[in-house]
Amino acid sequence: MQRKKQMAVKVCLIVMLTLGMAVPAMAADKVLMMATTTSTDNTGLLDYLAPHFTKATGIELKWTSVGTGKALKMGENCDVDVLLVHAPPAEKAYVEKGFGINRREIMYNDFVIIGPDSDPAGIKGKKVVDALVAVRARRAVFASRGDNSGTHKKELSLWKAAGAAVPEKEAWYVQTGQGMLATINIAAERSGYTMTDRGTYIKYADTMNGNPLLEVLVEQDEILLNQYSVLAINPQRCKNAKFDLATAFSDWLAGAEAQGLIRDFTLIGKPLFVPNAK
Repeated sequence: MQRKKQMAVKVCLIVMLTLGMAVPAMAADKVLMMATTTSTDNTGLLDYLAPHFTKATGIELKWTSVGTGKALKMGENCDVDVLLVHAPPAEKAYVEKGFGINRREIMYNDFVIIGPDSDPAGIKGKKVVDALVAVRARRAVFASRGDNSGTHKKELSLWKAAGAAVPEKEAWYVQTGQGMLATINIAAERSGYTMTDRGTYIKYADTMNGNPLLEVLVEQDEILLNQYSVLAINPQRCKNAKFDLATAFSDWLAGAEAQGLIRDFTLIGKPLFVPNAK
């Protein structure tokens, strides 16, 4: 009898140890790793969305916030499972190369050029191309992220559209190599201009209690559209990529709940992003 009890205890211990090992493994399987642009993180959007996603799916979302160029590279290196970025030409090329699949547009806002109230280059109200021509002509300070982010990629394309090379060697053109909020602060310190997505600008204005040092001077130009998309990492290139979890995240972002949450996400009474999943 005593022997049977001892065997029963051993069996129970084995079962408990097995379950104890299985639970962490199962928990790890339900963690989705994402690389994303700084704007989705700096604005607080992801902190706002993540708990809702976990509640709806049981999947924990973890992310690294970097420029879009670095985010794409992280996916290429198989360091993450999914991307949320905003550089459509680079994203489409990425998919064509087989690194990402199932690109899906989720939301947008727009880029704006901001600067001091004194507006030394006189760009307020101009089209963006004319504004950059004026900045160059007046040699006014312009702070660029210079980090291969989605915003930096867009800025480079706008200098090209303005009909001239990027002024990389000009003293008035400051390449910060930093994120958007840091770049805005550098532009403000030097009473200069910079280009930012509207969502991050609203976050900046919120941190300044609604009285930012820089104001929006150039906006609502069709060329300034800023589209955000989600891409799953191709499991054929990255065998450990959690494609099922990435697909669940993509489906959830495009669904009614997340699209409504994105629409309702505001700071100082202003929406930061516009949902547009199809």
